[in-house]
Amino acid sequence: MSEAHGGYYVPHESHWPIVAAIGLFVTMAGFASLLNGAGFGSTLMMVGGALLVLMFFGWFGAVIRENQQGVYHEREDMSFRWGMGWFIFSEVMFFAAFFGALFYARVLSVPWLAGAGTEEWTGRLLWEGFAATWPTNGPGNIGGEYEAMPAWGIPAINTLILLSSGVTVTWAHWGIKKQNRKQQVLGLLATVVLGVVFLLLQGFEYAEAYKHMNLTLETGIYGSTFYMLTGFHGAHVTLGAIMLTVMLFRAMAGHFTPHNHFAFEGAAWYWHFVDVVWLGLFIFVYWL
Repeated sequence: MSEAHGGYYVPHESHWPIVAAIGLFVTMAGFASLLNGAGFGSTLMMVGGALLVLMFFGWFGAVIRENQQGVYHEREDMSFRWGMGWFIFSEVMFFAAFFGALFYARVLSVPWLAGAGTEEWTGRLLWEGFAATWPTNGPGNIGGEYEAMPAWGIPAINTLILLSSGVTVTWAHWGIKKQNRKQQVLGLLATVVLGVVFLLLQGFEYAEAYKHMNLTLETGIYGSTFYMLTGFHGAHVTLGAIMLTVMLFRAMAGHFTPHNHFAFEGAAWYWHFVDVVWLGLFIFVYWL
């Protein structure tokens, strides 16, 4: 049941927000318990995760049904666009914080420890003998000897994969505009496959880094910034791939028309955002 207020669709009360809140609380409580050595932490996390999956299926399913019933019009579409725009902006700020930490370490902290921009004695006082080079695990060789991750291996391949996925998702968008369902489906399928390949290669990269390069989260400032930036990006690729998989099933069901497909557009915006962030990672984390 729902009501229209001034031409704007307003659904009746929903139980999904409280399910989402409980799921998030249980998941974070389980994670905190796990970090503190409690044996039940992993179980709590699985219960919270199951609640979140249930919430996603139920809540987004309700929105899809409302869309198919034709209750969304111009004002609702504008709300969705603004909402997605602000969500992506918040994600930009999220990654800006981590890039900021990387630049602060590289451009300011590491040179300061070596005495740059100060009197010569300051460097000796802070950490005598420390050289301002990047990558570095910092004074004291924190984490031991390690190898830096080269740019022209898996990272370069993954860059090509994500750039290609941006092309395939755009091709799928053209298919929607031309009412070509086969093009929609093939474009989305190719995008999802490329996203999964990216994640598999990143997993292989992490395994090699831990097993053979001694590059871990404990490898000083380089290791921590490397895994925080690339790891969170990988989480966003996972989320984007899930979103596009849902769009793939909806395209196969014939949900999208040239004038009613913002769900696809929102997922495509997010995927392009993920692509742009990866370019920044490739340049500033792997290459330079």
